[in-house]
Amino acid sequence: MVVQHNLTAMNSNRQLGVTSGAQAKSAEKLSSGYKINRAGDDAAGLKISEKMRSQIRGLDKASDNAQDGISLIQTAEGALNESHSILQRMNELAVQGANDTNQSIDRDAINQELDALTEELNRISETTQFNKQNLLDGNFKDKNLQVGANAKQKIAISIDCMNADALGLGKETVKQGGNTPKKVVYNGMSFAYVKSDDVATNKANAISAFQKSISKKVGSTSNFIAQYDDTTGSIYYKATIGGKEKRFASAAGARNSYLADQKAIVAKAINDDFQKYVKTSKASATAGGNGEIRNKARVDDYEAANNTITYVQNAINTVSTQRSALGALQNRLEHTVANLDNVSENTQSAESRIRDTDMASEMVQYSKNNILAQAGQSMLAQANQSTQGVLSLLQ
Repeated sequence: MVVQHNLTAMNSNRQLGVTSGAQAKSAEKLSSGYKINRAGDDAAGLKISEKMRSQIRGLDKASDNAQDGISLIQTAEGALNESHSILQRMNELAVQGANDTNQSIDRDAINQELDALTEELNRISETTQFNKQNLLDGNFKDKNLQVGANAKQKIAISIDCMNADALGLGKETVKQGGNTPKKVVYNGMSFAYVKSDDVATNKANAISAFQKSISKKVGSTSNFIAQYDDTTGSIYYKATIGGKEKRFASAAGARNSYLADQKAIVAKAINDDFQKYVKTSKASATAGGNGEIRNKARVDDYEAANNTITYVQNAINTVSTQRSALGALQNRLEHTVANLDNVSENTQSAESRIRDTDMASEMVQYSKNNILAQAGQSMLAQANQSTQGVLSLLQ
């Protein structure tokens, strides 16, 4: 019997420490709900769990993104529904205005309503927004919805411009009467020429063969070619204007001549000095009349009303096409949301099995450790009392 080392008490104390540590871990798992609270609890399980957590949170946010996309589409589609209603009313008015039982005052009233409806189409296009972004003005193109937890998992979305111009109902310019060229036209410049035998004495080698009549200022150049006519013995300058060949008499006479009854043009050197003079003078331009800018949707007469019917029906088809595309995309996104939620749910289930505490199983462990701790404390007390027998030997 020794007193320096109480091995029984030491063993009881060690076992009590192990039991107390296990009991503390069980209490931590039960109180936190997780069986992995630190890497030391399960290093591999922690790594797998964190990767799954990242995927789950990404999937949940991707689902939110897809639902935001659905909200955006519903906003745009609702605005286009109003545009459709406007176009249906415009079609009704155009059909009404095509009837020649209407007087001009009646058609003016119809035109007034058509103008107001056209402006409302433009207003809807300019003001329809989602999160401060215009949807129908043509700027919402090549956008992407991030619908996955990983990079590049996206769905593209584009919405065409839906204003009156894009629908073929915008402004048109109707020109009033202006000057119309009546002469030969070349690149917008009109010409008339006359043959003249009178040549000014101080400009013997000059040609004055143009009468200027310009309806629009346009630059024009033309090459003049000297040519000899062997049937008349005359010398001409030749130029091509407006696709037609024009000849202008040279003021200087030819030094060589041929018989008048020759029919073919004979190529031969002509000993005559052609002078490259063309008499010029000032030309003026006359401005055309003013134009009127107005909407294309008009019922001024039967023909205009029928054109408007065609324009409006084409616009209805354009809006229908865009709404159909948006509806198809909305259905796709709804399936995307359902799939994302399903993947997230099953991934969460797997992550839960790795990380969450099985409360029933852990409670069994806690109860066992609690009993062992109490037993250890009792055994330690008795081991400490075993050395008291040494005192009886000393009495």
